[in-house]
Amino acid sequence: MIVHPNRDKPASKATRAGVILLLLVIAALVAIVTAGGWSSLQGAQIVAVAYVIIFCVAAYYVGQWNRGILPVASALAILLLVVAAIAAPGWFDRDKAGYDNPGLPPSFLGLLTAIIVPVSFLLIVFAMRGFTQQWNVEVEVSRDDYESGEWRDREIDEETGGFKPQPQG
Repeated sequence: MIVHPNRDKPASKATRAGVILLLLVIAALVAIVTAGGWSSLQGAQIVAVAYVIIFCVAAYYVGQWNRGILPVASALAILLLVVAAIAAPGWFDRDKAGYDNPGLPPSFLGLLTAIIVPVSFLLIVFAMRGFTQQWNVEVEVSRDDYESGEWRDREIDEETGGFKPQPQG
C-alpha cells in the first residue's frame, strides 16, 4: 500500500486549510473589486477574472493535496500584491467630486484593494510553508501495517523519503 505520512500531520492539514481559505478569500476580494469597479478598470477586467478563476482552481488542487500548485499560487500572489499596493491609492483618489463613480463607492473599493495586500502576503507565507511540508512523500507499507495503522508511529527519513529502520522485536 502507498501512504502519504506527511498529509496526516495536524500542521499539514492546518496549512492546507489555511491556503485554501486564503485562495478563496483573495478570489472573492478580487471578484468584488472587479464587479464593483467594472466601468473604471480600463481593460483590466480580463486579468481580474482570470485571477479569480486561477485562484479557485488552485484552491481545488490544494484540496487534492497537490503541492505543485503552491509555488504558482505564491508567484501569482506576489504579482497581485504589487498591483493591489499600487492600485489602492488610485481608488481613494477617485472619491472626489468630478469623477465618475463605479458601481460601489471608490473608498470601499480602495479598502478592499488594500486588504488584498496583507491577505496575499499571508497566502505567500502559508503556501511556502506547505511546500516545505513535503506533502508528496510516498511510502510503501505492507497491507498488515496499513490496516493496523502501525506505519503512523514510524519516523520518516528525510534523505531517502522512506521510513527510518525499526529494530526487530
